[in-house]
Amino acid sequence: MFTIGCHVSVSGGYEMMGKTTLAIGGNTFQYFTRNPRGSRGTKTPSAADVAALRALMEEHHFAPALAHAPYTYNPASKDENIRQYTRDAMAEELRFLESLPGSLYNFHPGCHVGQGMEVGIAQVTELLNAIVLPDQSTTVLLETMAGKGTEIGGKFEELRTIIDLVRPEIRHKIGVCLDTCHVSDGGYDIAGDTDGVVEEFDRVIGLDRLRAIHLNDSKNPLGAHKDRHEKIGEGFLGIEGITRIICHPKLRHLPFYLETPNEIDGYAKEIAQLKGIREEK
Repeated sequence: MFTIGCHVSVSGGYEMMGKTTLAIGGNTFQYFTRNPRGSRGTKTPSAADVAALRALMEEHHFAPALAHAPYTYNPASKDENIRQYTRDAMAEELRFLESLPGSLYNFHPGCHVGQGMEVGIAQVTELLNAIVLPDQSTTVLLETMAGKGTEIGGKFEELRTIIDLVRPEIRHKIGVCLDTCHVSDGGYDIAGDTDGVVEEFDRVIGLDRLRAIHLNDSKNPLGAHKDRHEKIGEGFLGIEGITRIICHPKLRHLPFYLETPNEIDGYAKEIAQLKGIREEK
């Protein structure tokens, strides 16, 4: 089964996210846990709203929803106040996600802001060791990044180091979300040499850790280190590259989440287009 969805807004409530996904032909979705570029939290949903979403997802055989942490979090900041804010907010979100069992929770590893990669990775590991519980139902995903500035996660080895350094008893709760725009901008030719990048990911991190794919084209050429998403088929990955990714035998079973610069009608068209490609293959 092809598992495909897009980013939907939580503003209309949790059940509405599921209904919106169904309306555009999806069977999974991603949403921000709170304002992605601010510090204000979103309104806590009612238990009835969450229960309604769970029932809808079960009825329509949805794949796990992907909760995305805001961009403002930085577990590798120089500022202890920012690190503490990030730690507290992420811990709160993980506690809430137990009401949606089996969720995925994705976050950007952050930027070391001049402290050095080793220090930044140590701080990310410290956060995970503090907030992830061995018996939680949610899997926490480190996102592959484009490697701009002092970003952590632009190389597969950086994510592998984080995974290796977390406490052994929580390591089974740590996975990876591969962003196709990010890895291309980071220098991995995911569109032109899909086999090679998949093999390298498996060698460095392990495909068993890959739990989700952000499916995005890129406005920038390979290795640009800029991170600017483009609509499917309209960027440097191109429709042929996107086709190789969604049809790859070692990737096709994974859930794909669109983060392209679209409104809902645009996502509906992309989902239909991608479904058509998969049906032909």
